[in-house]
Amino acid sequence: MADLPDISDEMISAPLKAPPPARRVGRIQWREGVLSEGLRTVPEEVPVALTYNGTTHAVMMASPTHIEDFALGFSLTEGIISSPSEIESCETLILDEGVEARMWIAEEQMRTLSARRRTLAGPTGCGLCGVESLAAAIKPAAHVTSRARFEPETVRSAMSSLGPLQLLGHETRAVHAAAFFQPGAGILGLAEDVGRHNALDKLVGRAAREQWQTSCGLLLLTSRVSIEMVQKAAVLGCGIIVAVSAPTSLAIRMADAAGITLCAVARADGFEIFTHAGRILPGDRLQALSGTME
Repeated sequence: MADLPDISDEMISAPLKAPPPARRVGRIQWREGVLSEGLRTVPEEVPVALTYNGTTHAVMMASPTHIEDFALGFSLTEGIISSPSEIESCETLILDEGVEARMWIAEEQMRTLSARRRTLAGPTGCGLCGVESLAAAIKPAAHVTSRARFEPETVRSAMSSLGPLQLLGHETRAVHAAAFFQPGAGILGLAEDVGRHNALDKLVGRAAREQWQTSCGLLLLTSRVSIEMVQKAAVLGCGIIVAVSAPTSLAIRMADAAGITLCAVARADGFEIFTHAGRILPGDRLQALSGTME
């Protein structure tokens, strides 16, 4: 056996590197009655601890990318802060066990947070883990007053432009995406994550950091639409959600109450509108439909 190299002090003290967003793993494939060996790219999934003033508030399973955007977006959608300036500092630490987003907020806000503190052990895709009451789970979303209007073809085209930008999605076929589309500019930003809520939080964080005019565009989602996705979209301030999958009935009621246009089951040939169709269809076309929702 060859001699092992000496371990220098520099090697011992070297900081840990952030885990990659995806890895190549070995697998055995069974297709059409034939066995074969090969490799597949799969997404990385790590625990991400969100701490405020030295206290852990949440631990979410997430993709190890854009952690500061995730921390900011989570803080906004959870109502811990109301603007990015309320986070005094944010540091991302790579640890043996996972990743920590270490944030510091004003003591007054920390006291409020401590009064309703909960610890979330969030499995992938979990958006309401640790909520302590039924009322907290279905709290009303912020009301959205966007005046943006879109032709159906623009909505369809925006959704079709999402696919080519999902780089991690194409590699792994195992992550969700959330993106913001602005007329004349196309998709301003896209976030991917193993958790659909995490992807949206990352997008919310980036939008807040870069001060996008979110009331003027479309929120595009590759996932189903549940109530917490509508609640987060309301914090983003986007008046129109367009999603690949169908919504839940509670999500429809929440979107209706929040003034959000909810489009779903988006495919290459079109989509379905569940609430506030006036942002997509002109009044005369709505009047021509029986049972209009407006």
